[in-house]
Order: sequence, then C-alpha cells, then structure tokens
Amino acid sequence: MLWRGQRESSNVEDGRGAGGLVAGGGIGSIVIGLIVYLLGGSSNPFQNVQGPQQQQQTQTATNDDAKRFVSVILGYTEDVWTEQFKNMGREYQAPTLHLFSNSVQSACGTASQASGPFYCPGDQKVYLDMSFFEELQQRFGAGGEFADAYVIAHEVGHHVQKLLGISDKVDAMRGQLSETEMNKLSVKLELQADFLAGMWAHYQNEKKTSDMQSIIQEGDIDQALNAANAIGDDRLQKQSQGYVVPDAFTHGSSAQRIKWFRKGFETGDLKQGDTFNTTDL
Repeated sequence: MLWRGQRESSNVEDGRGAGGLVAGGGIGSIVIGLIVYLLGGSSNPFQNVQGPQQQQQTQTATNDDAKRFVSVILGYTEDVWTEQFKNMGREYQAPTLHLFSNSVQSACGTASQASGPFYCPGDQKVYLDMSFFEELQQRFGAGGEFADAYVIAHEVGHHVQKLLGISDKVDAMRGQLSETEMNKLSVKLELQADFLAGMWAHYQNEKKTSDMQSIIQEGDIDQALNAANAIGDDRLQKQSQGYVVPDAFTHGSSAQRIKWFRKGFETGDLKQGDTFNTTDL
C-alpha cells in the first residue's frame, strides 16, 4: 500500500502521553524496530546499545511514523466518504480518531486496551490503541498495512452508519429484544461496517499517487480478507473455548466478514450493503 507522502488528516488526537509516546514499549517497540530495519531504516537494529535518551528519540520517531500512517488512512476515508455523501446530496462530517494507550475515557465509558479499536457514537470518535495492530499480526497472523487500514475503515464504517441513522435505529431497539435477538442485530451492524470498509477500498482502489501509481497494490486486499477471517466470531470462540456458539456472535463469522467486505469491494454500491433486510448473511 502506498501511503507515504500523502495527505494526513487533521482529525487525529494523540492521547498517548507527553510527546506522543506509547506507554510500555516492550515487544511492540522491538517489532516496530525490526520493521524499520527491514524497510532500510538501519543497517542493524541491534548494532549499538542505546542509552535512555536515544531510546526515547527512536521510539518517538517510530510512533510518529505510526501516527502518520493512521492519519493518512483516515484522510483516505475522508476523501472517499466526502465524495460518496456528495453523490447522495449530503455533507460528510468526518470523525475524529483518538489514539490512546492502555485505557481511555470516551463518551461511551471507560475502555481498556483489551477492548480493541471501537467507535463511540456519543462523541463520534474512533478510538485506537495501536498495539492492536501488533496483536493482529502476532496473535492472529493477520499483519500488513492494508490489514491495519481495514480495521480503521471498519470503524469509520460505523461512523457512516451513525450519520445515515442506521446505528440509532438499532440502538433504539435495545431493551425491546432478547439478548440473542440483539446479538443478531449487532452482527448485521458489524457486517455492514465490513461492507462499508470494502466499499471504501473499492473507491480507494481508483486513486492514484502523484506519479500515477495505484495506492492499493497487489496483495493488499488479501491482507484485509485475511484480517476479516482472523477475527471472525467463530474462529475467536474456537480459539478461546474450543467450541462455537453462533447465538453469542456479535461481529459475524469469518466467512460472513469476508463475504461482506468482498461484496463492498466488488460492487462499491451502498444499496448492496443492506444486511438488515436479508436472511442470506
């Protein structure tokens, strides 16, 4: 995926601490350091033992690069959805992406790193602890820049649902339905967000850099599909408890998530993403 040197969104808040440092460091810093090395950033990542000040400078540079990445991806989503909303005769109001480490207070309550990325409709912000990208790669084997971009695009998809009034309709039904029925609605909401992420990728695929190179490159979509497969409810349940309980799904199975992302990518048609009025999920 080509993103370096592209426009960075101004709608990014860095709440990770003074100087934008991610608390903790540890294995995440080592992994990122290896990535920098493999990209030609150093002749040897372990060549010299760094003092505390050098380590802080290195970590700051690394995290700034990570922030640039998410800022560019958010900017990409802004470009696509601004155009799509214009085509609908509406104005797109971009969400804010809030970076945090360990825990965060949102309008939806307090969340920890374990919560993973999420969208809060109360303040219309996407919350992201970027250590999730490391977990996606190390624990689920679904690494890659476009896999990370898919995660961001999925959360922005929830913002699109908020602007279109879809999530408000679902939320209004809480308390009226059983837990099982609400879980089914939650699955449909999540699968539609996957569709919207695929729809974003469809139009992003048409974008070119200044030298007319395609921003989305060969293998990028496979990374997104691999990520969708890795975080399906059935696969996660199988890993954690050894068996699958479909009635407890909240995001959809691996096959469903792949299907709806692919449908959004292949059609680019918002009308094709109505997961609520179909029994064929």
